[in-house]
Amino acid sequence: MIRQAKGKTPRRHLPKKPSNNQKDPVGVYCRVRPLGAEDEECCIEVISNTTIQLHAPDGLKANRNGEFKETQYSFKKVFGIKTTQRELFEDVAKPLVEDLIHCKNGLLFTYGVTGSGKTYTMTGSPGQGGLLPRSLDMIFNSIGPYQAKRYVFKPDDKNGMEVQNQVDALLDRQKRDSQTTVPKTPTTRRIDPEFADMISPEEACQADGVDEYSSYSVFVSYIEIYNNYIYDLLEETPFDPIKPKPPQSKILREDQNHNMYVAGCTEVEVKSTEEAFEVFWRGQKKRRIANTQLNRESSRSHSVFVVKLAQAPLDADGDNVLQDKNQVNVSQLCLVDLAGSERTSRTRAEGSRLREAGNINQSLMTLRTCIEVLRENQMCGTNKMVPYRDSKVTHLFKNYFDGEGKVRMVVCVNPKADDYEETLLVMRFAEMTQEVEVARPVDRPICGFTAGRRQRNQAFKEELTRRLEERGGSVDGESPTVLNQLLQSFPPLPPCEISGPNDDVTLPRLIEALEKRHKIRQMMIEEYNKTANMLKSVLQQQDSNLLSKENFIQEQRGKLGEKDKMVQNQKNEIDRLEKKSKMLEYKIDILQKTTNIYEEDKRSLQQELESREQRLQREMSEKRRVEARMQGVVTDAKLKWEKECERRVNAKQLEMQNKLWVKDEKLKQLKAIVTEGKTENRQPQRPSREKDKVPAKRSASPSPVPTGLPVRPLHRRSHSAGGERWVDHKPTTNVDLDTVLQPNIPNAIKVNAPNEKALSKCDKYVLTHQEVASDGEIQTKLIKGEVFKTRGGGQAVQFTDIETLKQENPVAASRKRRSSETGPNGEPMEGDWTDVETRCSVGVEMRAGSNLGPGYQHHGYPKRRKP
Repeated sequence: MIRQAKGKTPRRHLPKKPSNNQKDPVGVYCRVRPLGAEDEECCIEVISNTTIQLHAPDGLKANRNGEFKETQYSFKKVFGIKTTQRELFEDVAKPLVEDLIHCKNGLLFTYGVTGSGKTYTMTGSPGQGGLLPRSLDMIFNSIGPYQAKRYVFKPDDKNGMEVQNQVDALLDRQKRDSQTTVPKTPTTRRIDPEFADMISPEEACQADGVDEYSSYSVFVSYIEIYNNYIYDLLEETPFDPIKPKPPQSKILREDQNHNMYVAGCTEVEVKSTEEAFEVFWRGQKKRRIANTQLNRESSRSHSVFVVKLAQAPLDADGDNVLQDKNQVNVSQLCLVDLAGSERTSRTRAEGSRLREAGNINQSLMTLRTCIEVLRENQMCGTNKMVPYRDSKVTHLFKNYFDGEGKVRMVVCVNPKADDYEETLLVMRFAEMTQEVEVARPVDRPICGFTAGRRQRNQAFKEELTRRLEERGGSVDGESPTVLNQLLQSFPPLPPCEISGPNDDVTLPRLIEALEKRHKIRQMMIEEYNKTANMLKSVLQQQDSNLLSKENFIQEQRGKLGEKDKMVQNQKNEIDRLEKKSKMLEYKIDILQKTTNIYEEDKRSLQQELESREQRLQREMSEKRRVEARMQGVVTDAKLKWEKECERRVNAKQLEMQNKLWVKDEKLKQLKAIVTEGKTENRQPQRPSREKDKVPAKRSASPSPVPTGLPVRPLHRRSHSAGGERWVDHKPTTNVDLDTVLQPNIPNAIKVNAPNEKALSKCDKYVLTHQEVASDGEIQTKLIKGEVFKTRGGGQAVQFTDIETLKQENPVAASRKRRSSETGPNGEPMEGDWTDVETRCSVGVEMRAGSNLGPGYQHHGYPKRRKP
C-alpha cells in the first residue's frame, strides 16, 4: 500500500516507476536476543557489527560431504544482546518515519522463529518501548503543532482521503461529542498501565524539515491475517454472550491507482501518541480474546499496524486547509509482526493446529517464493510473474516490492541450540532477501505553492503596517494620521452654513465640492487598483520565477542526490566485495587448513594401512606354516591310527577265526553223533546243488577258511540273467567293493548313462545304485525294469524290482533281533535270539527247513522269485 490521494496529484503525472539505476536493496537487519539460561548451549556468534556466524550444536551432525558446517551471514547491521530499543529504532525505523512525513511510504516487518523476540522488538514493554510506540511518538512530536482539527480529513472508503469544509467538520465533531459519554480530557484521562511510560521523555525525537504551511492528520488501522483470512481488530461489533459470532473476514481490493487495500477496514483518526497506542492496545486485547475463544496461539498469525498520514497545504491566509482535493497527499507506514517460522514436526501440532501451522508456513513460503522470483528477474533479466496472489500477505504488500516505498526487515534470532535448524532457514531467506532491489521513489513537492509563501505574506503585511505607521504618526493623536493626510489632499469644503430658507447658493456649492471629492476618490481608487493589479502581477511573476528556480534547484538536488546515491551504492558495493573477498579468503584459509588436516590424516591412515597389510602378510605366512605343520601332524596321526586299526582288526579277525574253528569242531562232533544215531534210517540224499553249499563269510578282508570245513566258492546267479538282453547302467561314481559276490549279467550292454540306441536293442534295464546304510556300510541296490516302446516311437522304462546287496563286518558289535517264536513256557526257542555267529553257522550248515541261502542273510525280506 502506497501514498494515497483522492484524485490526481502532481506525482501521478510522472512515471510510476523510476529508472533502473534508482533502486535500493531491501534493508535487512539482524537482532540477537540473549539466552534464557547462562549454561544453555549457544550456536550463534556475533563476529562484527555486520556479520554473524552459525555453528552446529554438539548434538547435531556437523560434518557433511567432508565440509564442516560453520557458516557466516552478513547484514546491513547486526544488533547484539546489549542493543537497546532506542539504538534499534534510530537505525531501522527513524528513517522510515522521516520518509513518511515527507510523503514517502515504508514497510517494516519482523521475521524469525517463535520465541526469537519479534513481538518485543515491535511492541516492547513498559519503559522499553519498541519500534511501534517510538514511531508513533516521533510522528506526533514532529507534526503536533500543525495538526488539523478532527474530521477535516475524512477517508472515502476507497483508499483515498477527502477534505471537508469547516462547517461539516464542526458538525461531525459535535456529533462525536454527543455520542461520547466520557468527556475528552486527555490531561486527566487514565492511561492503561500495560502501555504506560513506554518511552521516557529524554528519548523523544522528532523529524527535521517538516512543512509548516501544511496541515496533517494521522489515521491508524490494525488488522490480523490468520489462516489466509483478514480480520479487522478495530471493528466494533455487538457482542452476544449467548451466541457469539465469529469475526467476519475482509477482502482485498485495488484502488484507482492500482494499489491494494483492505476494503471496509476501520481507520481511526488519532491526535496523540497515547491515543494512537491506546487504539493499538485495544486491538491487541481483542486479538487475545479471539485467540482465547478460538483456542489458537497468537504466534500463528500475522499482525499489521498501518499508520496513514494525510497532509494538505493551507490557504493563503494560513487559517484553513486548502479546499483542493488534488493537493491532498497520503503516505503510510506498515509495521508487520510476522508469525513464527518453524517446521510443523517441531510444533507437534495435530488436527486443526496442524492445518493452522501449515497455512502459516504456506504464507511464509509464498513470501520466500516472491522474493526468489524478484531476485531471479533482477539478476538474470527474466520477466517471470511474481506469485503475489498466492497469499494475502504478499498480495497486500505487492506495491512496496514494485517500487512504491522502502522495505526494511528485522530478522530476530534465538542463539539456543534447539532453534539451530530453523535459524539456518531464516538466515538463508534473509540472505536472499537483501539481494532484492526495490525502486526508489523520487522526491517531489507536496503541492504547487511556493514554499514559505505564508511567511512572506506575513512579512509583507508587517512591513506595510510599519510604513503606514511611520507616515501617519502615532495612534494617540500627537501627529496627523494617514487618514488625515488623505483628507487634506482633497479640495477644501465650502462653508456649510445656510443663511435662510431662500439660500440657493450654499447647498449647490457643497454638492459641487462633494462631487469633486467623489471624482478624486474614484480616480484614487482606480489608481490604487491599477497599482495593486500591477503589483500583484509582478508578485505572481516573481513567485513563478522563484518556483521555477526552486524546481530547478530541487531537480539539481535530486540529480545530486542520485549521484551521491550512486557513489554511495558503489562504495557499498566495493565494501561488500571487500567483505566478500575477506570472507572468501577466510574460507580459503579454513579450507586450506582442513585440507592439510585431511592430508595428514590420509598419510597417517596410509601408514597405518601399510603396517596392517604387512602385519596381515606376516600373519598369513605364519598361518600357512602352521597349516603345513598341522597337516603333517594330521598325516602322521592318520597313518599311525590306520596302522593301529589294521593291527587291531587283524587281531580281532584272528580271534574270531579261532572261535569259529572251535565252533566248527564242536559242530563236527555233534554232526558225527547225530549221523551215527540215524545211520540205519537215513534215506539216500539228493545230490547237493551248488547253491545249497555254504559260501565263505564275506568281510572287509578275506579270512582263511579252517581246514576242517572245506568250502567251494559258489557263484551267485542274478535273477536278471536269462535269455533277455539287458542294459547294465553303472554310473561312474560307483565304488568297487572287494567282495566275493559280484553281480554279473551276461549278454548285457554296459553304459554309464542310458541312451536311446542302447534301450532300442534291449528289453530289460538294471541300474546299479550305491548308498550308505544306517550302520555306516555301503549297500548296493540293483533297480530293475522293463523296456517297452512308446506310441511316439521312443522307449520307456518301467521299474519292477529292487535287489539289495550289503556288506557287513562280522567283528562289529553284535546286533540281536528278537524272534516272534516262543516256547510253551514263554522261554525262547532255538533261533529266538540270533547273533552273527549263529546265523553264519546256520547258513554254513544249511539246516533242514531253513529258507536262508548263501547271500540272503543280509536281506530282511524273502526274495521274490520269477513266476
